[in-house]
Amino acid sequence: MRKFLSLIGWVLFCCCWTTHAEVFTSIGQMTDLIYTEKELVQSLREYIKAEETKLAAVKSWAGKLDALTRVSTSDPEGYLAHPVNAYKLMKRLNTEWSELENLVLQNPSDGFIANMSVHRQYFPDEEDQTGAAKALMRLQDTYQLDSEAFSKGKLPGVHLNTGLTVDDCFDMGKTAYNDADYYHAVLWFQQSLKQLDDGEEAVVSKADILDYLSYSVYQMGDLPRAVELTRRLVAIDPTHDRAGGNLRYFERLLSKQLNEMNQADQPATEEPIQLGTYSRPKDHLPEREAYESLCRGEGLQMTEARRSRLFCRYHDGGRSPRLLLKPMKEEDEWDSPHIVRYLDMLSHEEIEKIKELAKPRLARATVRDPQTGVLTTANYRVSKSAWLEGEEDAIIERVNQRIEDITGLTVETAELLQVANYGVGGQYEPHFDFSRRPFDSNLKTDGNRLATFLNYMSDVAAGGATVFPDFGAAIWPRKGTAVFWYNLFRSGEGDYRTRHAACPVLVGSKWVSNKWIHERGQEFRRPCGLTEVD
Repeated sequence: MRKFLSLIGWVLFCCCWTTHAEVFTSIGQMTDLIYTEKELVQSLREYIKAEETKLAAVKSWAGKLDALTRVSTSDPEGYLAHPVNAYKLMKRLNTEWSELENLVLQNPSDGFIANMSVHRQYFPDEEDQTGAAKALMRLQDTYQLDSEAFSKGKLPGVHLNTGLTVDDCFDMGKTAYNDADYYHAVLWFQQSLKQLDDGEEAVVSKADILDYLSYSVYQMGDLPRAVELTRRLVAIDPTHDRAGGNLRYFERLLSKQLNEMNQADQPATEEPIQLGTYSRPKDHLPEREAYESLCRGEGLQMTEARRSRLFCRYHDGGRSPRLLLKPMKEEDEWDSPHIVRYLDMLSHEEIEKIKELAKPRLARATVRDPQTGVLTTANYRVSKSAWLEGEEDAIIERVNQRIEDITGLTVETAELLQVANYGVGGQYEPHFDFSRRPFDSNLKTDGNRLATFLNYMSDVAAGGATVFPDFGAAIWPRKGTAVFWYNLFRSGEGDYRTRHAACPVLVGSKWVSNKWIHERGQEFRRPCGLTEVD
């Protein structure tokens, strides 16, 4: 545009500089103007082409987003139940809409920019996009899904036409790479390379993928494959800034390694890297393997002998007046420690009201730092929660009373009803609900968390189980039901078997509410036992 306007200005300058008589009498000058006009027309065509290209790109965006929003707005929660959709929403709003904004800014559109400025404050940021990417990797690990399963949208119980592009997979790899997580970086760079080799179009180049992939493989300690990938990079781009130096360095290290092991040089395997090629690094959680196995429904310790000790019954809460005419349906989920499930604990209307009250105040769930006692967010607890008081609505008061009637325990000293929503990859890794000695100061008045009453307020398509790694139990969410267990023995000592976890939600949106019931006020409702483990 600037070139076009500058040429117009140059022509106007020429016209102002030359009188009409001189224009008509100076063929030479007119000839010059002919060529100037030709150049001006060419510039005009370039400007039109640039505008058409930009408009075509904007139209293409609008078409894709129009189709996408028709699907997403028809069932927002169902759409976001798919973790890939949730990740791509984060990525679109954080990255791709900004690219569209820059495109439009080439010839500013005041309406669009004003709209963007108004809504930008609500957009996810880089941290949100990174968090969504890490959530996909967490699901990948827990449920042993390869990168291709995510890339093609092939998740258990889901048949949606959604997936990740070459560039999406590359960005996933870079998220891991920037966090020095080379295990996941390798998996996602490899998937990006595979899709590119399969003919999929992409912005990222093959050289860039090989550059990142080869270095990530080197960091995983696989020198033969690092050499092979770097040689492929050099073959594609001999002038690459780092490739030549990296290749010489990798070859020197490999030669040294082979000499020390008295082995001959073996060419790297041609097979692509996939889940299981490399061992996943260990982390802070000692029961990681048992926990994730239970999340997948593996390693359950439910034997026939144990199953024979589980029963179902009607429960009136010790002849509670409110349960005599309509007792609760109670099912044993586990024998020792005793875990029970109550059916029809919450109605659909009650669930919707609780969610309605909680949604405006949902905030990232926190945990108490064991060193400082300060509440803080943590990667091992990924959910949003809100706390509801009984005085806020009659339904909350009614639910609190129902919990008291069912358990026979007073809720006067219990914590507020906590409502939590687990979205993409939402989880709470193995933890105890009770506090271990020395107790936090906030427990000195009402005592420790004696028991947990957990309401499931949604069904979950895949994942989201409550698991107990110590004894191999998994309890699956069922909307409207609740589970209950004691965290403490009658002596007040913690029952360490109750260490439990909320598995990552693979597909769906998991809503729960829970009541933590404390010791004070239960002295005559649950008397002390004679031994430490009664």
